[in-house]
Amino acid sequence: MDQRPDPDDLLERVMRDEERQARGRLKIFFGFSAGVGKTFAMLEAAQALAAQDVDVVAGVVETHGRAETEAQLAGIARLPMRMVAYRNRQLPEFDLDAALERRPGVILVDELAHSNVPGSRHAKRWQDIDELLRAGIDVYTTLNVQHIESLNDVVGQITGIRVFETVPDHVFDEADDVKLVDIPPDELLARLQQGKVYLPQQAEKAGRNFFRKGNLIALREIALRRTADRVDADMRQYRADRSIAQLWQARERIVVAIGSGVGEERLIREGARLAAKLQAEWLAVHVDLPRQRQAMASRERVVGYLKLAQSLGAETASISGEELAAALLQFARSRNAGKLVIGQQSRGLRHLLQWPRGSLAQRIAAAGGEIDLYTIARSRTREQPEQRSTDSAASAAEALLTRRRRTRGTLWAVASCAATTTLAFLLDGKLHPANVIMLYLVGVMLVAMRHGRAASALVSVLSVISFDFFFVDPRFSITVSDAQYLLTLAVMLAVSLFISSLTARLRRQASVAMQREARAANLYMLGKELSALLTLDQILEIGRRHLAAVFGARIAFFLPDSADQLRLTAPEQDGSGAHVLHSVDAGVAQWVYDNGQAAGKGTATLPSAAALYLPLTATMRTRGVLAFAIDAASEEEGQLAAAQLALPENRQMLEIFCSQIAMAIERLHYAEVAQDALVTMESERLRNSLLSAISHDLRTPLTSLVGSADVLAANARLDDDARAMARTISEQSQKMVGLMNNLLDMARLQAGVVTLNRQWNALEELTGSALRLLAKALEGRQVETRIAADLPLLRVDAVLLERVLANLVENAIKYSPAGSPITIAAHVEQSDGSRQVKVSVSDQGRGFPPAMTQHAFEKFTRGDNESSTPGVGLGLAICRAIIEAHQGRIWIAPQEAGQGATVCFTLPVETQPALPEE
Repeated sequence: MDQRPDPDDLLERVMRDEERQARGRLKIFFGFSAGVGKTFAMLEAAQALAAQDVDVVAGVVETHGRAETEAQLAGIARLPMRMVAYRNRQLPEFDLDAALERRPGVILVDELAHSNVPGSRHAKRWQDIDELLRAGIDVYTTLNVQHIESLNDVVGQITGIRVFETVPDHVFDEADDVKLVDIPPDELLARLQQGKVYLPQQAEKAGRNFFRKGNLIALREIALRRTADRVDADMRQYRADRSIAQLWQARERIVVAIGSGVGEERLIREGARLAAKLQAEWLAVHVDLPRQRQAMASRERVVGYLKLAQSLGAETASISGEELAAALLQFARSRNAGKLVIGQQSRGLRHLLQWPRGSLAQRIAAAGGEIDLYTIARSRTREQPEQRSTDSAASAAEALLTRRRRTRGTLWAVASCAATTTLAFLLDGKLHPANVIMLYLVGVMLVAMRHGRAASALVSVLSVISFDFFFVDPRFSITVSDAQYLLTLAVMLAVSLFISSLTARLRRQASVAMQREARAANLYMLGKELSALLTLDQILEIGRRHLAAVFGARIAFFLPDSADQLRLTAPEQDGSGAHVLHSVDAGVAQWVYDNGQAAGKGTATLPSAAALYLPLTATMRTRGVLAFAIDAASEEEGQLAAAQLALPENRQMLEIFCSQIAMAIERLHYAEVAQDALVTMESERLRNSLLSAISHDLRTPLTSLVGSADVLAANARLDDDARAMARTISEQSQKMVGLMNNLLDMARLQAGVVTLNRQWNALEELTGSALRLLAKALEGRQVETRIAADLPLLRVDAVLLERVLANLVENAIKYSPAGSPITIAAHVEQSDGSRQVKVSVSDQGRGFPPAMTQHAFEKFTRGDNESSTPGVGLGLAICRAIIEAHQGRIWIAPQEAGQGATVCFTLPVETQPALPEE
């Protein structure tokens, strides 16, 4: 067997090495849970590098207040965090631009799965790290097992807690180094009790939920297995890079070879049982031999066998090879599989024909001594006549097309033999008999190139008979007078058959190679063209064109609207202007979109549909559905093409095309999202600037107007009507001043220029101050305060919190009946392991409309868009901005319709200050 390395593999390896040298190296410190010491281990490794004079910078390091972790940062330069404005708060984020400008040798970026604050360059921190790697900067980072995308749901089922910050598997798999940081679960629980993982109040809650010993044991096993899988992949890559054919059986792996005959189900199930008994991975593989042209029924059986193996937990593959034993051994060695399972060959004519070179088992045993060989008896069930009569429509169509091809081949074989005989007969006497034989061989080769093996075999036999009848004495008779001509005729027949067989095989191989090359070229061009497109219509048009060119199909796309309901988008049209896919079913497409699985023709789901429906699955979500219908000249050819499409290699190619289109749609989507976010931010900035300018310029004349009106109202020389008008002017001007103050405060809060003057205050005092500000508006109303006597002091900005209470009470006055009471309540409660003060303001008005509860805190949102109630809808928006600036939360409590409204907010309780000694 040829042991030389594949030139294509060598070229790919060289290109991969060049790309790897240009990128930085990524090292992941991997653990099964928080608290195992990932950050500490990362800092230890960083200190070791710093001791070797490597430029190490801490980009983001989350110490979580642990003193021993903080101590490990000593001597390591820290990169200042970038402050990002989000919902009236300034949040710290990793400064990617500063890291790129600094270009350290190694940068520490903790928490790989972290989601960046909206408005950042990238949505995820792993995307920041990828940009650092592309810039040639080495990165150290940390990751927990529950954040790996493929394991997220598994961990969620075990712990009952689903995390939404995930990292794609390829980021973990492509890391240059992964270090497993592992400690026993008992030791981790002890660290939790000692407060080394979370603060004491949080540790108690965590111990009751996520940090149960059973959970930790399961997570530890998952992390160990995932690390082992990566190590196994590294080992196989190392063997491939160095062309090591010898097996390194570091773990059990079984390959089951599947044929195309009847009765392979037993072989598959025995392979599955053997894998389960040995606790080994197993792979089911079918080898497609170019010299053997399989009937459609056989190929359909292969597809069914591979689906059965996949349902039993196998990884499936369909490969091509010139020789069955060599192809199986090469595949087993490439996957580092130490065991090979094959079916026992039947005793018959084929077995006798294989006797000179040995059976399949003998050839494998002779060439693959390091691989254990298992031979399983196939099922003795044979295909019955009634089973043959129920062949699929595709098989019947192939039989019909095969008969047509054979008929054409037979006619061409006869015509070729007749033409060659006529030409040789015209040149009789001028050509030596050996040259006549050459003419016949040329005819055999031409027929084999055009019409395949059966027609070339027929023309071989006809050529021998014609040569004997027309050119061997006695002529015009099939008898031979000279015995030497018997040898000539036998050799001529053997050579003809050999040439016909070899030519037919080369023709099929060339056809397969050309198909693969065309598909690879189309895939390359598709990716190249999609990467440069800027509109959705262009993406869909390019996708349709390439799919039609490769598969001879007609395409329609379904894309979701804002409610995730699919709509048919720009279906392709034929020359008459009618929709090509006139039988497209929107219901099937919606099911495919909702479930993320293929359906329709050729699948197990809704197989009676006229088209095949495939989900356009991208990295983050499903972006739409592709409807795929074969474009064939006849019904038989369409059925045959549909069956061909179900073959694993063709389906895989189609899924790659769909993935490329989905990724292009997702790229365009995120580009539009980024552009919209930029426009929104700029619009918000301009609006805030305008509000600030207007409110600032109006406050001075309004203040003058209020003062002048108050002077007139106090002037005794004016009559009563004039003084009443002056008081009205003063009241309305004061309301305008309040509105301008709201506008100015909202603009300042949105711009992030407000600095909290946080002091220790009693809530009772702040409530009293707010009620005194509203004394005139509260005339005729009763305000009930239910503030707990043991309420602690709050470290807040007194002026801003007074504003919150005043706005909430003023809102209750506006939207409740005159004279109805208002209630202000406050008490301490526990939430998420921490203490906080909950404050509520309730009235007895009609309450908030149900559809408004989610939007009531947005700017310029009013209870009644058109009413006599004054205001522009900024009061609650200001309240939310102030409360969130204090790390609190504000919401509308659910109430029955017509039973009033209750607005609640919470503020954190901090460690109380020590009282001064008397």
